[in-house]
Amino acid sequence: MRTVQRARSSRAVSSHGLPVRRPRRATPGAWRSRVRHRPDPGGGAGGSPRPGPEPLVLLVDDEASIRTICRVNLEGEGLRVVEAVSGAEALVQVRRHRPALVLLDVMMPGVDGWRVAEALARDPAVPVVFLSARAAAEDRLRAQELGAVGYVVKPFDPLSLAGTVREVLDRIGRGERERLNRELAER
Repeated sequence: MRTVQRARSSRAVSSHGLPVRRPRRATPGAWRSRVRHRPDPGGGAGGSPRPGPEPLVLLVDDEASIRTICRVNLEGEGLRVVEAVSGAEALVQVRRHRPALVLLDVMMPGVDGWRVAEALARDPAVPVVFLSARAAAEDRLRAQELGAVGYVVKPFDPLSLAGTVREVLDRIGRGERERLNRELAER
């Protein structure tokens, strides 16, 4: 039996006399250089960083899997996320955190998304984008009547959700909230 001999240079040699290849030590942040399909969290498409803290999004859905996939993608694009699992909890979180936008499921037990939107309509500073499996035209019209600025039908592309949120926030920042609301009926 052959034994492994170590050279003084601390290079290991296998039993066949060949050098053993060891992976390089990882340095903090080096994993991002190996992940090619996602941008640096908060980096988006590049360019200069956004001034100030990132917008806070309140994500309201009773399904944990939907909340998880939305949270991962929104945070991956640098947005801050707070979750609520029910309509009643959503109303508490809105008062506590004052989010820049609410992503709101329609069909939830107890206080549903429609009733949450009715309560939020009294405070026009909080824009609502519905996430719903209901794709009927009358649902979009109801969302419009409640002052919503967006309506995303499930199933949706979770990778495009952060772009949708940023676009809505940018347009609201440019004073286009009423136009966003009118566009709900046109789609």
